[in-house]
Amino acid sequence: MPHFVMDCSENILELKQPEEIIQAVYATAEATGLFAKGDIKVRLNPYKYFTVGNTKDDFIHVFANIMEGRNSEQKSDLSHKIVSRLKTMFPGVPIISMNIRDFEKAGYCNKSMV
Repeated sequence: MPHFVMDCSENILELKQPEEIIQAVYATAEATGLFAKGDIKVRLNPYKYFTVGNTKDDFIHVFANIMEGRNSEQKSDLSHKIVSRLKTMFPGVPIISMNIRDFEKAGYCNKSMV
């Protein structure tokens, strides 16, 4: 926990290496101090087939799934920092966005909890 899953146009991987993109999101999330070191998970899903407003414009969207307990200001700050970092990396990409969803503790389970 947390999970940062990035969807992007396949062309994004021609602009930067996947590892560099993943590490940028990881480091930005870690620097916020909101998560325990080593708990952050980042994944990247490039899409070959997509439409954005009926165009083939490049895009990056980050879906963050985090455990409940952070306030609105913390979530806003996290979102702004990650989008800002990606904007710096990809100044020519017209669509860079992010949303955050909370996991409820009551409904969350992982292998170590069983």
